[in-house]
Amino acid sequence: MSLKQTPTVAAPTAEHHREPLGIGESSPRISWKTTAPVGWTQQAYQIEATRADGTHRTDWVDSRDSVLVPWPLPPLASRERCKIRLRVRGVDQVTSDWSPSLQIETGLLGPADWTAHAISPHEAYEPQGAEHSAAERRPPLLRKEFSIGADVERARLYVTAHGLYEIELNGRRVGDHALAPGWTSYHHRLRVHTHDVTDHLRAGANAIGAWLADGWYRGRLGFGGGHADLYGDRLALIAQLEIVHRDGIVTVINTDTTWRAGQGPIVSSGLLDGEIYDARDEPPGWSSPGFDDGDWSPVDIVERDPATLVAPTGPPVRCTQEITPALVTPLDTDRLLVDFGQNLVGRVRITVAGPAGHTVGIRHAEVLQNGELCVRPLRDAVSTDRYTLKGGAPETWEPRFTIHGFRYAEITGWRGGDPYRDIAARVHHTDMARTGWFACSDEQVNRLHENVVWSLRGNFVGLPTDCPQRDERLGWTGDIQVFAPTAAFLYDCHGMLASWLRDVAVEQHADGTVPWYVPEIPGGEQWTPARPGAGWGDVVALTPWDLYQASGDTALLAAQYESARRWVDLITELAGESGLWNRGYQLGDWLDPFAPPHDPGAGRTDRHLIATAYYAWSLRHVAWTADILGREDERDRYEELARRVRQAFADEYLLPGGRMTSDTQTAYAVALQFGLLPDAAARAAAGRRLAELVEAGGHTIQTGFIGTPLVAPALSATGHDDTAYALLLQQECPSWLYALKHDATTIWERWDSMLPDGTVNPGEMTSFNHYALGAIAQWLHTAVAGLTASTPGYRDIAFRPRPGGGITWASAAHESPYGRVAIRWELQESELTVATTVPTGATGRIEWPDGGVTDLPTGTTITSRPAVGSTSR
Repeated sequence: MSLKQTPTVAAPTAEHHREPLGIGESSPRISWKTTAPVGWTQQAYQIEATRADGTHRTDWVDSRDSVLVPWPLPPLASRERCKIRLRVRGVDQVTSDWSPSLQIETGLLGPADWTAHAISPHEAYEPQGAEHSAAERRPPLLRKEFSIGADVERARLYVTAHGLYEIELNGRRVGDHALAPGWTSYHHRLRVHTHDVTDHLRAGANAIGAWLADGWYRGRLGFGGGHADLYGDRLALIAQLEIVHRDGIVTVINTDTTWRAGQGPIVSSGLLDGEIYDARDEPPGWSSPGFDDGDWSPVDIVERDPATLVAPTGPPVRCTQEITPALVTPLDTDRLLVDFGQNLVGRVRITVAGPAGHTVGIRHAEVLQNGELCVRPLRDAVSTDRYTLKGGAPETWEPRFTIHGFRYAEITGWRGGDPYRDIAARVHHTDMARTGWFACSDEQVNRLHENVVWSLRGNFVGLPTDCPQRDERLGWTGDIQVFAPTAAFLYDCHGMLASWLRDVAVEQHADGTVPWYVPEIPGGEQWTPARPGAGWGDVVALTPWDLYQASGDTALLAAQYESARRWVDLITELAGESGLWNRGYQLGDWLDPFAPPHDPGAGRTDRHLIATAYYAWSLRHVAWTADILGREDERDRYEELARRVRQAFADEYLLPGGRMTSDTQTAYAVALQFGLLPDAAARAAAGRRLAELVEAGGHTIQTGFIGTPLVAPALSATGHDDTAYALLLQQECPSWLYALKHDATTIWERWDSMLPDGTVNPGEMTSFNHYALGAIAQWLHTAVAGLTASTPGYRDIAFRPRPGGGITWASAAHESPYGRVAIRWELQESELTVATTVPTGATGRIEWPDGGVTDLPTGTTITSRPAVGSTSR
């Protein structure tokens, strides 16, 4: 291919947005991907922006950068639209054609842009029957009519709520977002979504209507019975509809006291309890013009500081997949047991027919016990939806404002119809772009990886939760801290996690303590008030760095730096001159399989060994971050602190013979992966002892949340790939593959969430959908397949295939900021063949098992080498 062949540039992107409508950045950074001949290197780029005042082109910018480059023009104003395209030039002076355009539009960027008020129904809604708590007051409907002319050029709806909302315009739903606006630290930040509603409007009379529900704002949250009204006891809508006419005049329809409130067909709706819906109470035409709302009530204005209204940084929650039943079993005359074949998060849609007043119930559970739903692991979550028919023609329904974690559904009151046709599970999660894939010759390992993906999907619902089924569903900091590298490979979760990390920062306590989970709600004596906890609080130092490694985004490091610094400063104060974090409450290696069921934190590894290790590790990350941000004095300070703590760790926990005071897999894995050992000899000794412990344990898991993500990488880093493979492929409990014997389709919270005899673990804390232990997937990506980012954002890529375990081929692909990165290796007799893909703008190399290195050109390359040093069995 000639170097003179013209490169092509894909449509650019802005920040981390999939849909840059209503963005909150006035100077969004721009990224693009180029496809070019082998050997081509970008020398310069030029950006063209079309704004209301015309088209502007920058001068050529001499730079190889193509990821998150600075906005080259004056900042955008609120509501401003801008069309961006660009072209690039190589060192050969060949210039590409202009890329396709990206349309960017800002939202309302400042408090002064808001004229809408938060409105709430004037009359309180009483509990609907004795079986409902005060938190389940009947969700209202809100509406308003207005008239406009026929000369509409465009219309935007800016909307959010206290609670959850759905909007209708002229009888048609606006958008496809679910559970909007999501759960944030509501007192500090409330997300606003922007919708293009131009096509919803018509000349003359129009009507806008809103459904509201409790959601996280005033619904029951948390375990131990939960708490209601944590953010307020009144639902409210904030909506600003701006209609731009062809003559430039703008008509604004705001939420104000001219709206009306009425009773809707939702009797109650709770995220933990489910939704009760009576179709007989549907007011036909309520969101269309001409509806008689004379008996509806007025609304009140309630307080909301517009300075707390923020644009989303990530995509919304949506229905992303629909699954039909795998098996339907009639239990009696009108009761069905539906198996969807996959543990998932979402809700069930039904199509039913029957007389008015007939009720169909839907109960949900992850597993069965004795042929029936096993609901004990749900604890106080009711997870039941009920639909009462209005009668007549077949009716299709799914709940609006709840989701459940389930594989099985028990449907009562079923009347005829083909359940395989008329019942479906609709999967809901944050609609992130998939960016990572893995496969290999071992189908059980493939199923394990697929289970990790499903657990990520089920628990990324606007924030990273810990379990989607029981009375908890909280944003646990420790879980995402260990799982973030895996998540960032599999999905573009940067925008979602960046938003959540902002909430972590604003909810961080004055002394620097990071809550166990964010948003922080009351959680009983163990969790409230929060105490500094190693591995959990360290999320503020480690997770921004993990996202930076995946994306190359230094702005996230800058945004979270003060939060990270406050955390390590707190631990420095607690540790004192000793450099050891050896006091205070710690969760340790949570869910170590040797811990007693009643105390999951009582693992075999010294909790303060783990705490001191994390203290040193976070100090190093804060120092690295300070270096990138140009804070040289702080870099030097934290580097010196980290050095002192590493020395204190070795002095306290490393014995003269090379063993550790806690002779456990977790202790050695932490010391190795966190760089806490004094020299190469100590590292080699620790690696040998770790391998001995794994072998002595019969290659079963002997680690909890802290140790599990580190054991296989530590074995590989010290030359014990064969032991790591044996650990991966073990099928006896506890192991990753043990769950597959029990038909697991997601990652379990406990290694023995289901016991070998097929009964559910009797412990109170038993979830079958919990991503933390799925962090092993990152080792599958980086060691089994061998795909690793050597520098942030995959600008430099190392392919390190390490065959073993009888696996004869493996592959991984990742959609990096520069384009598709991929590897597929195959082991045939004594030859290892590796196919790689390196995108334009990146560099790549193969680091072979025998220590050799092959530098790679861009594009796809196939290389073979004698399979010296590979392990197989």
